[in-house]
Amino acid sequence: MKKTAFFGVIGVVLLVGGCMLAPEYNRPDAPVSDAWPTGAAYANPSAVETVDSVTNLTWREFFPDPKMQHVISTALTNNLDLRLAALNVERARALYGIQRAELYPSIGVTGGGSKQRSSSDLTAPGEPRTTKQFNANVGMIAWEIDFFGRIRSLKERALQEYLATEEARRSAQIAMVAEVARVYLTLAADRENLHLAQVTLETQQGAYDLIRRQYDLGVSTELDLRRSQTQVDTAKRNMAIYTQQVAQDQNALNLLAGSPLPEDLLPENLTGVIPPRELSPGLSSEILLNRPDILAAENRLKGAYAFIGAARAAFFPRISLTTAFGVASDELSGLFGNGTDTWSFAPQISMPIFDARTWAAYRVSKADRKIALTQYEKSIQTAFREVADSLAVRGTVDRQIAAHQSMMESAQKVVELSSARYAQGIDSYLSVLDAQRSLYSAQQGLIFLHLTRQNNQVRLYAVLGGGGLDTTKPSE
Repeated sequence: MKKTAFFGVIGVVLLVGGCMLAPEYNRPDAPVSDAWPTGAAYANPSAVETVDSVTNLTWREFFPDPKMQHVISTALTNNLDLRLAALNVERARALYGIQRAELYPSIGVTGGGSKQRSSSDLTAPGEPRTTKQFNANVGMIAWEIDFFGRIRSLKERALQEYLATEEARRSAQIAMVAEVARVYLTLAADRENLHLAQVTLETQQGAYDLIRRQYDLGVSTELDLRRSQTQVDTAKRNMAIYTQQVAQDQNALNLLAGSPLPEDLLPENLTGVIPPRELSPGLSSEILLNRPDILAAENRLKGAYAFIGAARAAFFPRISLTTAFGVASDELSGLFGNGTDTWSFAPQISMPIFDARTWAAYRVSKADRKIALTQYEKSIQTAFREVADSLAVRGTVDRQIAAHQSMMESAQKVVELSSARYAQGIDSYLSVLDAQRSLYSAQQGLIFLHLTRQNNQVRLYAVLGGGGLDTTKPSE
């Protein structure tokens, strides 16, 4: 009967619910416009994809190039930064489990024995000088009954910190995917520039050899010969520069991938890479609220609200309970005999009267909430600016490419005409050199603009939240 009463009391106490003193959380209004910027620099944001398709678009769907997919997959598996992010999530989950366990009593079993011999001066006549005692108990020690929600508020704060860490892992994964794609495309562009520099070197070397023969025959001047030599040397320098950049791009890609990549996975040039999909953020900036970094900031804001509840609960009494049920005997063999049962029930209440630290902690919790709110709003503003910048690039880069393509075609025609005029003795070789420099610059610029266009598509995908990346949240 006593056992039933004991565990009945424990069961009733476990079911006792207290009040939560944390302020109610309501998502703050976003400190940005509901619509994306408009104007001459921006295209129609609803012309390509819907909001839902962007939100659920996975990286494999966004990057259709099979070689790039393989490199990204390798990086997601091997990259140490992502491994650290995953370990941080595991740590935050364990810390949340520790805090959640504070809601439940800690029940343990103890057993012990002692044997003591007392002085005859301290022993009553007829009593033995040597005494023995054995006991075994099951119970809980100083379990705090959460009447005012202090422990539950701390548990909620730990939960939000875990969720923020999980969102940080997602954000790191999105950044990793985007960085791998950016470096991959940069390597492709630099290899294309290297090929252009090689072709230019061959052309300039051929022109120099021709002028050298003419100079030997007395047809060309030494000035033309030296000018042609500068073009050859410039082409050789460009060859060395792009050879270095290609090697550095490969090193960066190998670091991101976590292991050396085979040559057959690397791009030969930018035109041979299947470009990422075109996409649009839709009409509303509300899509930004699904970005992992903004979700992480909101989780921290919710955690700050919960911490206020814990700080408020510190002003109220704390009630703790220590109980035990067991047996005791002066003989080990009689430990579980009749009449050896024991129990104890020791509730304790502590009421703060004056503690300056409690008020200071409350003020800290309110300041933390203001800081978290400011960080949340700043995250939204930064995200809005990032998307707006990408939209500005997307709205103008095609026009830049078209103009540069026309400029390159004109430069090619100028090279042909100036070379013909030089061959006829009408113009000096300086006109040919100027035309060749303009053409080479235009060719480089066109490669750069194509790289800018593809990199901007990657950036837009990343700043919109990276699409469908699964996340697992702990159960309550």
